Amino acid sequence: MKILANDGIDPLGKLLLEKAGFTVDTNHIPQKELPLKLPAYDAITVRSATKVRQALIDVCPNLKLIGRGGVGMDNIDVDYALAKGIAVVNTPAASSLSVAELVFAHLLGGVRFLYDAQRKMPLEGDTNFGGLKKAYAKGVELRGKTLGIVGFGRIGKETAKVGLGLGMDVMVSDLFEVPAALPLTLSGGITVDVPIKQVALAELLQNADFISLHVPFTDKPIIGKDEFELLKPGVGLVNASRGGVIDELALIDALNSGKVAFAGLDVFENEPTPRKELLTNPRVSLTPHIGAATNEAQERIGEELANLIIQTLKK
Repeated sequence: MKILANDGIDPLGKLLLEKAGFTVDTNHIPQKELPLKLPAYDAITVRSATKVRQALIDVCPNLKLIGRGGVGMDNIDVDYALAKGIAVVNTPAASSLSVAELVFAHLLGGVRFLYDAQRKMPLEGDTNFGGLKKAYAKGVELRGKTLGIVGFGRIGKETAKVGLGLGMDVMVSDLFEVPAALPLTLSGGITVDVPIKQVALAELLQNADFISLHVPFTDKPIIGKDEFELLKPGVGLVNASRGGVIDELALIDALNSGKVAFAGLDVFENEPTPRKELLTNPRVSLTPHIGAATNEAQERIGEELANLIIQTLKK
Protein backbone atom coordinates (compact mmCIF):
# COMPACT_ATOMS: atom_id res chain seq x y z
CA MET A 1 0.00 0.00 0.00
CA LYS A 2 1.13 3.55 -0.75
CA ILE A 3 0.90 6.32 1.82
CA LEU A 4 1.30 10.02 1.03
CA ALA A 5 2.69 11.91 4.03
CA ASN A 6 1.78 15.21 2.44
CA ASP A 7 2.78 17.47 5.35
CA GLY A 8 5.74 15.30 6.34
CA ILE A 9 6.24 12.68 9.03
CA ASP A 10 9.01 12.12 11.56
CA PRO A 11 11.71 9.68 10.36
CA LEU A 12 10.77 7.25 13.12
CA GLY A 13 7.18 7.11 11.89
CA LYS A 14 8.32 6.64 8.30
CA LEU A 15 10.65 3.83 9.37
CA LEU A 16 7.90 2.04 11.28
CA LEU A 17 5.57 2.22 8.30
CA GLU A 18 8.21 0.95 5.89
CA LYS A 19 9.09 -1.92 8.22
CA ALA A 20 5.40 -2.84 8.19
CA GLY A 21 5.50 -3.09 4.40
CA PHE A 22 4.09 0.28 3.35
CA THR A 23 5.56 2.61 0.75
CA VAL A 24 5.77 6.14 2.15
CA ASP A 25 6.02 9.22 -0.07
CA THR A 26 7.01 12.40 1.78
CA ASN A 27 7.09 14.66 -1.29
CA HIS A 28 4.55 17.43 -0.76
CA ILE A 29 1.82 17.71 -3.39
CA PRO A 30 0.22 21.19 -3.59
CA GLN A 31 -3.45 21.29 -2.63
CA LYS A 32 -4.62 22.10 -6.16
CA GLU A 33 -2.79 19.04 -7.57
CA LEU A 34 -4.15 16.53 -5.06
CA PRO A 35 -7.32 15.64 -7.06
CA LEU A 36 -5.08 14.41 -9.87
CA LYS A 37 -2.35 12.72 -7.82
CA LEU A 38 -3.93 11.45 -4.58
CA PRO A 39 -5.94 8.67 -6.35
CA ALA A 40 -2.63 6.81 -6.75
CA TYR A 41 -2.37 6.40 -2.95
CA ASP A 42 -4.18 4.23 -0.43
CA ALA A 43 -3.77 6.63 2.51
CA ILE A 44 -2.80 10.22 3.25
CA THR A 45 -1.40 11.82 6.37
CA VAL A 46 -1.68 15.56 6.95
CA ARG A 47 -0.94 18.19 9.56
CA SER A 48 -2.80 21.50 9.45
CA ALA A 49 -1.77 22.69 5.97
CA THR A 50 -3.39 20.09 3.71
CA LYS A 51 -7.20 19.94 3.57
CA VAL A 52 -9.11 16.74 2.83
CA ARG A 53 -12.61 17.85 1.90
CA GLN A 54 -15.57 16.05 0.36
CA ALA A 55 -14.64 16.98 -3.21
CA LEU A 56 -11.17 15.51 -2.82
CA ILE A 57 -12.50 12.36 -1.14
CA ASP A 58 -14.94 11.82 -4.01
CA VAL A 59 -12.16 11.57 -6.62
CA CYS A 60 -10.06 9.13 -4.56
CA PRO A 61 -11.85 5.75 -4.70
CA ASN A 62 -8.76 3.91 -3.44
CA LEU A 63 -8.44 5.99 -0.30
CA LYS A 64 -8.70 3.82 2.80
CA LEU A 65 -7.34 6.07 5.56
CA ILE A 66 -6.77 9.72 6.43
CA GLY A 67 -4.32 10.37 9.25
CA ARG A 68 -3.95 13.70 11.06
CA GLY A 69 -0.68 14.28 12.88
CA GLY A 70 -2.01 16.40 15.73
CA VAL A 71 -5.21 17.20 17.58
CA GLY A 72 -7.63 19.30 15.54
CA MET A 73 -9.52 17.69 12.65
CA ASP A 74 -11.16 20.79 11.20
CA ASN A 75 -9.16 20.47 7.95
CA ILE A 76 -10.76 17.06 7.28
CA ASP A 77 -14.40 16.29 6.45
CA VAL A 78 -14.39 13.52 9.05
CA ASP A 79 -18.05 12.51 8.99
CA TYR A 80 -18.13 12.32 5.22
CA ALA A 81 -14.94 10.22 5.11
CA LEU A 82 -16.32 7.81 7.70
CA ALA A 83 -19.60 7.55 5.78
CA LYS A 84 -17.57 6.53 2.71
CA GLY A 85 -15.85 3.77 4.70
CA ILE A 86 -12.55 5.65 5.05
CA ALA A 87 -10.83 5.37 8.42
CA VAL A 88 -9.80 8.65 10.08
CA VAL A 89 -7.17 8.70 12.85
CA ASN A 90 -5.30 11.42 14.73
CA THR A 91 -2.76 11.82 17.55
CA PRO A 92 -4.44 13.94 20.23
CA ALA A 93 -1.97 13.32 23.06
CA ALA A 94 1.41 13.49 21.35
CA SER A 95 1.85 17.27 21.17
CA SER A 96 0.09 18.32 24.40
CA LEU A 97 3.17 19.19 26.46
CA SER A 98 4.85 21.05 23.61
CA VAL A 99 1.79 23.26 23.08
CA ALA A 100 1.50 23.89 26.84
CA GLU A 101 5.14 24.97 27.01
CA LEU A 102 4.63 27.35 24.08
CA VAL A 103 1.71 28.91 25.96
CA PHE A 104 4.08 29.73 28.79
CA ALA A 105 6.74 30.97 26.42
CA HIS A 106 4.17 33.59 25.38
CA LEU A 107 3.07 34.24 28.97
CA LEU A 108 6.58 34.60 30.37
CA GLY A 109 7.59 36.78 27.45
CA GLY A 110 4.44 38.83 27.83
CA VAL A 111 4.77 39.72 31.49
CA ARG A 112 8.37 40.86 30.90
CA PHE A 113 7.78 42.58 27.52
CA LEU A 114 10.29 40.33 25.72
CA TYR A 115 8.37 40.46 22.43
CA ASP A 116 8.60 44.26 22.31
CA ALA A 117 12.16 44.45 23.61
CA GLN A 118 13.29 42.11 20.83
CA ARG A 119 11.76 44.48 18.30
CA LYS A 120 13.06 47.74 19.73
CA MET A 121 16.54 47.04 21.11
CA PRO A 122 18.14 46.45 17.69
CA LEU A 123 16.66 49.76 16.52
CA GLU A 124 17.25 52.03 19.51
CA GLY A 125 19.16 50.05 22.14
CA ASP A 126 22.40 51.96 21.56
CA THR A 127 20.73 55.38 21.83
CA ASN A 128 17.86 54.76 24.25
CA PHE A 129 18.98 51.92 26.51
CA GLY A 130 17.92 53.70 29.68
CA GLY A 131 14.58 54.69 28.18
CA LEU A 132 13.81 51.12 27.20
CA LYS A 133 14.84 49.89 30.63
CA LYS A 134 12.38 52.31 32.19
CA ALA A 135 9.64 51.34 29.71
CA TYR A 136 9.92 47.70 30.72
CA ALA A 137 10.24 48.29 34.45
CA LYS A 138 6.69 47.23 35.36
CA GLY A 139 6.88 43.51 34.72
CA VAL A 140 4.88 41.10 36.88
CA GLU A 141 5.38 37.57 38.16
CA LEU A 142 3.11 34.67 37.27
CA ARG A 143 3.27 33.14 40.73
CA GLY A 144 0.12 33.85 42.72
CA LYS A 145 -1.84 34.99 39.67
CA THR A 146 -4.96 33.30 38.32
CA LEU A 147 -4.71 31.37 35.06
CA GLY A 148 -8.01 30.78 33.28
CA ILE A 149 -8.06 27.84 30.88
CA VAL A 150 -10.89 27.65 28.36
CA GLY A 151 -11.18 24.04 27.19
CA PHE A 152 -9.85 21.29 29.42
CA GLY A 153 -8.82 18.49 27.11
CA ARG A 154 -5.33 17.01 27.00
CA ILE A 155 -3.59 20.28 26.15
CA GLY A 156 -5.64 22.24 28.67
CA LYS A 157 -4.64 19.78 31.38
CA GLU A 158 -0.94 20.02 30.49
CA THR A 159 -1.19 23.81 30.51
CA ALA A 160 -2.79 23.68 33.95
CA LYS A 161 0.00 21.46 35.27
CA VAL A 162 2.67 23.93 34.12
CA GLY A 163 0.73 26.80 35.70
CA LEU A 164 0.32 24.93 38.98
CA GLY A 165 4.02 24.13 38.96
CA LEU A 166 4.75 27.85 38.70
CA GLY A 167 2.54 28.58 41.70
CA MET A 168 -0.45 29.92 39.82
CA ASP A 169 -4.08 29.43 40.79
CA VAL A 170 -5.99 27.66 38.02
CA MET A 171 -9.63 27.99 37.05
CA VAL A 172 -11.12 26.20 34.06
CA SER A 173 -14.20 26.43 31.88
CA ASP A 174 -15.37 23.44 29.88
CA LEU A 175 -18.62 22.04 28.55
CA PHE A 176 -18.04 18.87 30.56
CA GLU A 177 -17.32 18.28 34.24
CA VAL A 178 -13.60 18.31 35.01
CA PRO A 179 -11.64 16.72 37.89
CA ALA A 180 -11.47 18.68 41.13
CA ALA A 181 -7.69 18.26 41.26
CA LEU A 182 -4.79 17.41 38.97
CA PRO A 183 -1.86 15.14 39.87
CA LEU A 184 1.36 17.15 39.88
CA THR A 185 4.72 15.37 39.98
CA LEU A 186 7.33 17.15 42.09
CA SER A 187 11.09 16.72 42.20
CA GLY A 188 11.99 13.32 43.60
CA GLY A 189 9.03 11.72 41.88
CA ILE A 190 6.50 12.70 44.55
CA THR A 191 2.99 13.19 43.16
CA VAL A 192 0.46 15.46 44.84
CA ASP A 193 -3.11 16.36 43.92
CA VAL A 194 -3.50 20.11 43.41
CA PRO A 195 -7.04 21.55 43.38
CA ILE A 196 -8.45 23.40 40.41
CA LYS A 197 -11.74 25.26 40.11
CA GLN A 198 -14.32 24.83 37.35
CA VAL A 199 -16.41 27.91 36.62
CA ALA A 200 -18.72 29.27 33.95
CA LEU A 201 -17.01 31.03 31.06
CA ALA A 202 -18.28 34.47 32.12
CA GLU A 203 -16.85 34.05 35.62
CA LEU A 204 -13.51 32.98 34.20
CA LEU A 205 -13.36 35.96 31.86
CA GLN A 206 -14.13 38.34 34.72
CA ASN A 207 -11.57 36.96 37.17
CA ALA A 208 -8.58 35.48 35.36
CA ASP A 209 -5.34 37.45 35.19
CA PHE A 210 -4.25 35.37 32.20
CA ILE A 211 -6.35 33.31 29.81
CA SER A 212 -5.28 30.43 27.56
CA LEU A 213 -7.63 28.98 24.95
CA HIS A 214 -7.69 25.26 24.14
CA VAL A 215 -10.86 24.70 22.16
CA PRO A 216 -11.59 23.36 18.65
CA PHE A 217 -12.59 25.57 15.76
CA THR A 218 -16.09 26.97 16.16
CA ASP A 219 -18.57 28.72 13.87
CA LYS A 220 -18.22 31.90 15.89
CA PRO A 221 -15.53 33.22 18.25
CA ILE A 222 -15.45 31.99 21.85
CA ILE A 223 -14.19 35.45 22.80
CA GLY A 224 -15.94 38.13 20.78
CA LYS A 225 -16.85 41.77 21.36
CA ASP A 226 -19.25 41.04 24.24
CA GLU A 227 -16.75 38.72 25.98
CA PHE A 228 -13.96 41.29 25.71
CA GLU A 229 -16.12 43.67 27.76
CA LEU A 230 -16.15 41.11 30.60
CA LEU A 231 -12.39 40.73 30.77
CA LYS A 232 -10.40 41.93 33.75
CA PRO A 233 -8.49 45.09 32.77
CA GLY A 234 -4.87 44.32 31.94
CA VAL A 235 -5.44 40.63 31.21
CA GLY A 236 -2.96 38.59 29.18
CA LEU A 237 -4.51 36.41 26.47
CA VAL A 238 -2.92 33.42 24.68
CA ASN A 239 -4.35 31.45 21.76
CA ALA A 240 -2.48 28.32 20.70
CA SER A 241 -5.59 26.39 19.68
CA ARG A 242 -7.28 27.47 16.44
CA GLY A 243 -7.61 30.70 14.51
CA GLY A 244 -11.10 32.13 14.65
CA VAL A 245 -11.84 31.32 18.29
CA ILE A 246 -10.94 34.94 19.08
CA ASP A 247 -12.54 37.84 17.20
CA GLU A 248 -9.33 39.43 15.92
CA LEU A 249 -10.85 42.85 15.21
CA ALA A 250 -12.25 42.99 18.75
CA LEU A 251 -8.85 41.85 20.06
CA ILE A 252 -7.08 44.66 18.22
CA ASP A 253 -9.46 47.20 19.79
CA ALA A 254 -8.90 45.68 23.25
CA LEU A 255 -5.13 45.78 22.81
CA ASN A 256 -5.15 49.37 21.61
CA SER A 257 -7.37 50.44 24.53
CA GLY A 258 -5.22 48.61 27.09
CA LYS A 259 -8.08 46.32 28.19
CA VAL A 260 -5.82 43.45 27.09
CA ALA A 261 -2.24 44.05 28.23
CA PHE A 262 -0.77 41.63 25.71
CA ALA A 263 -1.74 38.73 23.49
CA GLY A 264 0.31 35.69 22.56
CA LEU A 265 -0.86 34.28 19.23
CA ASP A 266 0.27 31.06 17.58
CA VAL A 267 -2.80 30.75 15.34
CA PHE A 268 -4.72 33.22 13.20
CA GLU A 269 -7.96 33.62 11.28
CA ASN A 270 -6.14 34.02 7.98
CA GLU A 271 -3.25 31.59 7.79
CA PRO A 272 -0.70 31.87 6.31
CA THR A 273 -1.38 35.62 5.92
CA PRO A 274 -2.32 37.06 9.35
CA ARG A 275 -3.70 40.57 9.67
CA LYS A 276 -1.01 43.23 9.43
CA GLU A 277 -2.55 44.98 12.46
CA LEU A 278 -1.59 41.95 14.56
CA LEU A 279 1.84 41.45 13.01
CA THR A 280 2.84 45.02 13.78
CA ASN A 281 1.05 45.53 17.11
CA PRO A 282 3.59 46.19 19.91
CA ARG A 283 1.40 44.33 22.41
CA VAL A 284 1.35 41.05 20.47
CA SER A 285 3.76 38.14 20.85
CA LEU A 286 3.80 36.16 17.60
CA THR A 287 4.64 32.61 16.53
CA PRO A 288 3.73 31.00 13.17
CA HIS A 289 1.57 28.04 14.33
CA ILE A 290 4.43 26.11 15.95
CA GLY A 291 2.63 24.66 18.99
CA ALA A 292 3.69 21.09 18.20
CA ALA A 293 6.99 22.01 16.55
CA THR A 294 9.43 20.34 18.94
CA ASN A 295 11.66 17.38 18.17
CA GLU A 296 10.04 15.39 20.97
CA ALA A 297 6.48 16.09 19.88
CA GLN A 298 7.21 15.35 16.23
CA GLU A 299 8.76 12.01 17.13
CA ARG A 300 5.79 11.11 19.32
CA ILE A 301 3.36 12.19 16.60
CA GLY A 302 5.18 10.18 13.93
CA GLU A 303 5.37 7.07 16.10
CA GLU A 304 1.74 7.25 17.25
CA LEU A 305 0.44 8.00 13.77
CA ALA A 306 2.43 5.16 12.24
CA ASN A 307 1.16 2.67 14.79
CA LEU A 308 -2.43 3.80 14.24
CA ILE A 309 -2.07 3.39 10.48
CA ILE A 310 -0.51 -0.06 10.85
CA GLN A 311 -3.21 -1.22 13.25
CA THR A 312 -5.98 0.10 11.01
CA LEU A 313 -4.76 -0.96 7.58
CA LYS A 314 -3.44 -4.36 8.64
CA LYS A 315 -6.88 -5.46 9.87
